[in-house]
Amino acid sequence: MNASTPPPENPVAAYKTLFRDALDRRPSGMRQRLAEALGKNRSFITQISNPAYPTPIPAEHVDRIMELCHFSPDERRAFLDAYRIAHARRTRQIASGADTRTLILEAPDFGDPVKNAAYDQTMRDIARRISKLVRDAGPASPVDEDGNR
Repeated sequence: MNASTPPPENPVAAYKTLFRDALDRRPSGMRQRLAEALGKNRSFITQISNPAYPTPIPAEHVDRIMELCHFSPDERRAFLDAYRIAHARRTRQIASGADTRTLILEAPDFGDPVKNAAYDQTMRDIARRISKLVRDAGPASPVDEDGNR
C-alpha cells in the first residue's frame, strides 16, 4: 500500500489494495498476461485486483500471481499477511515460498495461450498435491545411492 492510501477496513479490500498497487507498478499488459497464465478473462483480473469488488482471490492463484507479478519479498510478506487475515482457512493451500524450490520442465506448446495456461496450472496443481502427500506422510526413510530404502 502506498503512503497516500489509507488502510481499508475490509480484510479482502486490504490485500486487494496491495495487489492493485503492485500491478500498477508493473509494465502495461501485466493484467492480460495474468489472465492468460491463469486461463481467465481480463475482467477476472480486474475483479480480483479491485478493492471495491468483494470477489476474493482464489487461493490456488495466489502463488502464481505473486510469481508472475514479481512481488518483492516485502510485497509478498505484506500481501500474504493480509490474505491470511481475510481467509484464515484458505491459506493452507498457499506455499510460503520458504520451503519451495523451482523445477523446470519441458512441456509441449499447444499453440494456444489458454491451453498452455491450463496445462501449466494443472502441472503446478499436481506438484503441490504430490508435495502435500509427501509432507503429510511423515519423515522419509533413508535412501541408498541406488534409491533403495
